[in-house]
Amino acid sequence: MIFEFTTAPGFDFIKFFAKHINATVIDNFMEIPSTMGEGYVRKVGFGNDFKLTIHHYTLKDDLIIKRNPSPETSSVRTFFFYNTNQDLEVKYENEEHIPFSKKNDASILLSTNDLKTEIRFPAGSNIQYVVVAIAADRLRAILSIENPNSTIKTITGENASFLFFESLDSEMQLLLKNIVSVDMNNSMNNFYVQIKVQELMYLLFSKLSLRENTTFKNINSNDAERLLVIRNEILSDLSTPPVIGELATIASMSETKLKQLFKQTFGDTIYNYYQRARMEEAAFLLKQAKHSVSQVGYELGFSNLSHFSRLFEKQYGITPKKFSYTA
Repeated sequence: MIFEFTTAPGFDFIKFFAKHINATVIDNFMEIPSTMGEGYVRKVGFGNDFKLTIHHYTLKDDLIIKRNPSPETSSVRTFFFYNTNQDLEVKYENEEHIPFSKKNDASILLSTNDLKTEIRFPAGSNIQYVVVAIAADRLRAILSIENPNSTIKTITGENASFLFFESLDSEMQLLLKNIVSVDMNNSMNNFYVQIKVQELMYLLFSKLSLRENTTFKNINSNDAERLLVIRNEILSDLSTPPVIGELATIASMSETKLKQLFKQTFGDTIYNYYQRARMEEAAFLLKQAKHSVSQVGYELGFSNLSHFSRLFEKQYGITPKKFSYTA
């Protein structure tokens, strides 16, 4: 099933989505029809300039949601907090689907509404995510940061076109789970959810505040699509270090532009991003209790297991051997 929409002033996602699937919205709550699957979509408002949409469902068929660029300049900032045990795919323009996150991964996507996006939810996935839409001036008032870095200044500004990714750590995943599971029949729980959403945003912006303070470069849909291709290329084989020249050719960018936009979007250099993903994969494999430390090290391309152990301990504060015992 494909659901396509264009954001504009007054656009109500849950209303248009319900109409598309012949469902009914009652008090900003829409239950997924049993013919499609199970679960719900709920909208929670904290004023006209700050809204939350909660998605929690499992579908029998793939769902593709296409967002067209807004025809008007908008100050709305969209934050997509995503966590599931299945793959989610995002694509820009008309390219092939690109993995949004690895299996058992969790991510946050921040974007402006001028970017054309397409998101695919595979059938049978336990979908659990929230979308926060907030006006830039409301966001600035909530954050109240006197000297924001370039990333936060861009997000809270009025005219930027941006795409940023962040990881969803365990504390944020727990908050997300609490938000999704709240019983909104209790009249005080709207206030509770607002507090939890702001707590989620606090943790997110705490991460963003640590990013290097550099000159921001505007991004368009073509750049966004190519960056996701590069991310996918890096994650496709964690046993082989990325080669910047080869990635630049794939992205049809100069090496300088690729390195600048990648670090701006993902918050780290290409090589550091690769190494972090490598250690996350190592931790995942060690948790399965089916892989020894040496097996994991060799599978991820390490010929020197001492080097593997040092990198793992640097990221997690514990050696892979001790980690495998506690996993």
